[in-house]
Formats: sequence, structure tokens, C-alpha cells
Amino acid sequence: MYIKIKVFPKSKRNDVVERSEDAFIIYTKAKAERGEANEAVQKLLSNFLRIPLHRIHLVKGSKSPNKIFEIKQ
Repeated sequence: MYIKIKVFPKSKRNDVVERSEDAFIIYTKAKAERGEANEAVQKLLSNFLRIPLHRIHLVKGSKSPNKIFEIKQ
């Protein structure tokens, strides 16, 4: 399953907002430097979806606020 993410790094909060079944907005306190925001997004998704971290993989958008993650089974 693929999900679309819009990330807002350096936010004042860590939060996940579900827009639809396969689209989310994620606010993270992490900076968009050295992949810190990408790691934070993976952890937030893992907690929100209640799935192990190793099942979530970044497919597209490592340097963009618009990302696509794959949830493996």
C-alpha cells in the first residue's frame, strides 16, 4: 500500500492528520536536514498506524515536502 504525505518540518508540534485513507499531513519538530525530518515522519507514521517501523519505507520525495511511503505487509 502506498500513502501520500505532506510534511511540515520545524513545526511547533509533532502531529499526524489523516486527510483520506491514503493521504496524511504530518507536522514534525525535526529539521529538514540530514534526513532528520524523514526519520521523524517514519516514527510518527509507525505510532499513528500502529505498525512496526521496519514496514514503512520512503519511496519518493526524500528532499521534498511531498512524499510517498510504502507500507509493506
